[in-house]
Amino acid sequence: MTLTFHWFLPTTGDGRSLVGGGHNIPRGLAVPSGGPGTADRFRAPDIDYLAQIARSAEQLGFDAVLTPTGTWCEDAWLTTAALIRETRRLRFLVAFRPGAISPTLAAQMAATYQRISGGRLLLNVVTGGERAEQARFGDHLEHAERYARTDEFLTIVRGAWGPEPFDFAGDHYRVEGATVAGGIEPVPDLYFGGSSKPAGPVAAKHVDVYLTWGEPPAQVAEKIAWMRRLAAEQGRTLRFGIRLHTISRDTSAEAWREADRLLSALDPAVVARAQQSLAASDSVGQQRMRALHEGFRGSGDPRALEVHPNLWAGVGLVRGGAGTALVGSHKEVADRIEEYADLGITEFILSGYPHLEEAYWFGEGVLPELRHRGSAPALKATA
Repeated sequence: MTLTFHWFLPTTGDGRSLVGGGHNIPRGLAVPSGGPGTADRFRAPDIDYLAQIARSAEQLGFDAVLTPTGTWCEDAWLTTAALIRETRRLRFLVAFRPGAISPTLAAQMAATYQRISGGRLLLNVVTGGERAEQARFGDHLEHAERYARTDEFLTIVRGAWGPEPFDFAGDHYRVEGATVAGGIEPVPDLYFGGSSKPAGPVAAKHVDVYLTWGEPPAQVAEKIAWMRRLAAEQGRTLRFGIRLHTISRDTSAEAWREADRLLSALDPAVVARAQQSLAASDSVGQQRMRALHEGFRGSGDPRALEVHPNLWAGVGLVRGGAGTALVGSHKEVADRIEEYADLGITEFILSGYPHLEEAYWFGEGVLPELRHRGSAPALKATA
């Protein structure tokens, strides 16, 4: 089986420490001080640095880059549109919130994006699980209602992409003659993650790729079985993807030393504030992430946060959303990737701190190993 690998654009900032941000973590919460003469300076998410990461991801053989959405980062649509001319082949997995935009406008924006990029758009639908974050957008719906709205939203988007004007009347939207001038080619794949009961049927009905955060394989297997059953009830099949960080080195000892360095640099007060913020989330997926490091009391041993061989929960101490990393030698990380692939995962959305350097560690270490095994596509020329 040939797998697909994507990287991540850190539009909340980057650095050599676990930079905070994401999913109701205030922007810059865990940013290191990085004074003069240090090697942990915060890297602002300016367009030149993001372009450097995008070009490197393309050169290393990643298929796409995920760009997050929220008030804690730069806007994903605008940022990635600015990077189209910086790359030739790389695709952009743009995250967006249905509750913050008209579905017909979203359909139009996607069609325009496909024309100006040469068909390089993918869409990550983020229903939202943080009350405070949703309130910033003027969205005060309860958790289950947000998924009901997402169902209607995606129905309209796909209808507007169709050959005829589309009418729809629901509890949250009413549109008449929704359409996209000039059509859309190709129709972008829809990516979607959600662990709660209301999320499953929406994903099964609408999306192409169901995403999970990096839980241990047994828990991921349960999610895949759940979603396969729901999709079958809709007469559909889904692809499956996983969101992980990586710390890959030439030897396992080197990788765990890097995990130890990242853990040692964390201020306990910052960890406490981040955990307090994350505890307020009504996202089931976020609760599952927090459970992986629950009970950790700062032993100083990174292995205390190893929740499955080579799966480390340390990132989630200060980062919302994806909170686990694959840690080990290039061969060990490749082994874990193939373990997830055996469950049915075919797409891997990866990241690491800093995102530029870790893209090279993975792209020059793990990807060649996977290509040798026949699990990764051959490297393509970027010119």
